[in-house]
Amino acid sequence: MKLPVIKQLTQFIEDNDADYIIESIEVLENLTEIPSLKDEELDVIGELISNMYGALEVHKSIKDGKDKKTALNDFMQRVLGSIDK
Repeated sequence: MKLPVIKQLTQFIEDNDADYIIESIEVLENLTEIPSLKDEELDVIGELISNMYGALEVHKSIKDGKDKKTALNDFMQRVLGSIDK
């Protein structure tokens, strides 16, 4: 996951609507079912999906009352914490 990408996607959600991201995730998940995709291509799609889910989580935190910077930092701390385990 990349914080700048999640930050950009979070801004996109604020400017538009989360439904765009949800629908994009559905499209990307559908693409992963193509049998001829190479591992590198699947990795890129997976990274995009992860960042989109991350942006949705950050957006939810913002809607629950956190400011954007705190929501982003808290999310990344959770991600890093899960990696360390």
